[in-house]
Parts: sequence; C-alpha cells; structure tokens
Amino acid sequence: MKTSNNRNSSEIDIIGNACQDYFNHPDDNLNIEVWSDIAETDFIPVNYLFRPFKEMPVLEQNALQGCRGKILDIGAGAGSHALWLQQKNLNVSALEVSAGACKVMQQRGVQQILREDFFELPESSKYDTLLMLMNGIGIVGTINRLPEFFTKARNLLAPGGQILVDSSDLRYLFLQDDGSILINLNDKYYGEVEYRMSYKGLKGRRFPWLFIDDQLLEYHAHKNGFSFERLAEGEHFDYLARLTVKD
Repeated sequence: MKTSNNRNSSEIDIIGNACQDYFNHPDDNLNIEVWSDIAETDFIPVNYLFRPFKEMPVLEQNALQGCRGKILDIGAGAGSHALWLQQKNLNVSALEVSAGACKVMQQRGVQQILREDFFELPESSKYDTLLMLMNGIGIVGTINRLPEFFTKARNLLAPGGQILVDSSDLRYLFLQDDGSILINLNDKYYGEVEYRMSYKGLKGRRFPWLFIDDQLLEYHAHKNGFSFERLAEGEHFDYLARLTVKD
C-alpha cells in the first residue's frame, strides 16, 4: 500500500505497512525505525513480528502456555501469538488497531480479529485471559492511566480470569559506571517513554508508551483491586506477571 509523504502522521499505519510488505515479499532487511525520548534510535526487524513459537523469548513462551479459556490477544500485531494459540485449539481473539496488520492476520489465517482500541472495546464479551505481550501494557501510556486500565480489564474479565503481562524495568538505562543508578525523582516516572516510528521514509505520530517495573505494577494492581504474581524473570530487567481480580 503506497502512502503519500504529505499525509498526516496520525493517519500513517507504520506497523500495517511494514507487515504487509513483509507478508507479500519477505525480506529480512526490512526494519522499522524507532525514535524515543530516552534512548538512541533503535530498529525493529519486521521479520521479528512474524516469528514462530520456537524463536520467541522464553517469557512469551511461558505466557502462551499459561493461557486458558477464552483469550484476548491485545496488540496482536501480525498475529504470531494468536496463530500459535489457534494451533493449540484455544479460543483466541486478536485485538489490533492497525488496519494493515489486521489484513495480514486475516491472510495468515487468524480466525477472530477485532480492529479496535483496547480502551474502546465493547464489554459485552468476557475473557478468561487478557494477553499483553511485547510489553503490551505499554498501551496505558502513563502511570496516571493505570486506574482506567484496571477498570477496563475488570469489565472484560470473566470470573476467575487472568491478565498475563510482560514488561521491563528501564532502570538499566540509567546505570552509571560505578554501578549506581541516576534518576531524577522530580521528573516523570522513568518508564514513561515517548515513541515515534518511521518506515521507508514515512513517519508516524508520536505516542506515549509505558514500561513499568514489577514492584510498581504490583503496587498499582493491589491499589486497584488486583492480585499480582510474578511468574518469571528475564535476563534483562524484564518479567512476566499474572494479575487477577481479588476475591
């Protein structure tokens, strides 16, 4: 899909364009450029969005194996998680705002696709598992929006349901040579990041994204009526957690 360079950045579907290009003409050299306000510009290889289960990080594998019942895969991207769950004969719906990514998921065989913003999703359907991988809780954007997130999640969960979420503690970005951590406590929370993605010269909109350390997530979970269970820890300040509504 061709896009004019004059289009408003809010209308440019960076993820969708990249996924469609890779699906139609696989090329391991395709990259999405990612700018942030806290680190050097990075790149996401587009083929990473199409990875099979065996190439996923262990935390993701653990999360997928812990899914149960009716599942909502939030921020499904190209559908790799949803496809694996389908192959295990699980009932999964893939939630994604990108029109291009939704089209690719359909072409890849994802059976249930919801093109919708998480916070705008109708609450008529209830889910046993809300799956939020690749730092899916980033959609919350800022710490101040966590109460809204927990309210929405509670309204989407069936009785006994769970949220499976991974995230990272970005404190490593502030490590000094002597091993200390230099963080301005008067500034915003260090895990609140502003991102902007570009692909083939097209720039998307700026958007907030939240990385939250496990202790702070546990605090806010309890504050909003959820229990917190740390399921696994990664090798780089990342972790997998299960959140459930308190009895």
